[in-house]
Amino acid sequence: MLLITVTAYGQQRPQYTQYIFNNYLLNPAISGIEDYIDVKAGYRTQWVGLEGAPVTSYFSVNVPLGEKFIYGNANSFTEKGSNPMNRNYVQNYMAAEPHHGVGLHAVIDEAGPISRTDINATYAYHLGITEKLNISVGIAAGLSRVSLDVAKIRLENSGDPAIAPQQDNQLSPDLGVGVWMYGPRFFAGVSALQLLNRQLSFTDINSYDQGKLVPHYFITAGYKLFLTEGIAAIPSVMVKKVKPVSPSFDVNLKVALRDVFWVGGSYRKEDAFSAIAGFNVSHFFNVSYAYDFTMSDLKTASDGTHEIVIGLLLNNRYRVNCPQRNW
Repeated sequence: MLLITVTAYGQQRPQYTQYIFNNYLLNPAISGIEDYIDVKAGYRTQWVGLEGAPVTSYFSVNVPLGEKFIYGNANSFTEKGSNPMNRNYVQNYMAAEPHHGVGLHAVIDEAGPISRTDINATYAYHLGITEKLNISVGIAAGLSRVSLDVAKIRLENSGDPAIAPQQDNQLSPDLGVGVWMYGPRFFAGVSALQLLNRQLSFTDINSYDQGKLVPHYFITAGYKLFLTEGIAAIPSVMVKKVKPVSPSFDVNLKVALRDVFWVGGSYRKEDAFSAIAGFNVSHFFNVSYAYDFTMSDLKTASDGTHEIVIGLLLNNRYRVNCPQRNW
């Protein structure tokens, strides 16, 4: 029995194919990065066809505070704002004035009998360190609720003491921090989430091997390459580390046609290739969709993964169609 014992490890927080469109979920330093109220809602159903596969939904909103970082006033711009996928945008780009940003995000993640709800408030401070370069630091704090639906667990012995129904919900505080650097042609960030190492256990049995909510570390970076006057390619990468799992990485390429339409693809180490497409429908609304082609052994039981993100640009005084600083 000792020889056939197997230990399995995995991440505790959901993953996102379209991380480039909502890095705010992974790094609180992005709070208030744009000149408008940034609202997003997303839904991801992973490994369709596999019983108990992860399903994730989320809602986020973040907003800048103060007016000094906004050039002029609401009446200064009577026409559509600059297109960040145009070369002229780089020449005219100016770092934002120092300002604060706040936000809130809620994530619901379900995988088999375990479901999790995270609600976090975020704060960030943005500072221009050169004429074209900003740095921001942020913090996220909130609550995490992990639930175990005992009814979904098949036990050979219904009285197995390894499962304690009276402990099927656990509520704990949550904390994360992040740093973000951005300019007209690049962005880079480092963040650490779930820092409090709270115990996680659904049993009455006293064990030396209790579960924990362990820290998750993320490194994200991207660069903008202009292919023509109105077309830009944006390669990016995200590296994720969750102890004791080996580091994982995502590589993404987004090609944007002006500020209207984009297509792209991504690769996740030992997991999937993805196709991504999206539209900036107007200065108020955008939508994007991703489909993951499973490459691991799960492809025999999975029909792939679907992910959709809907964005609203509220109080968009410059009537920009797409993000200017978090592209």
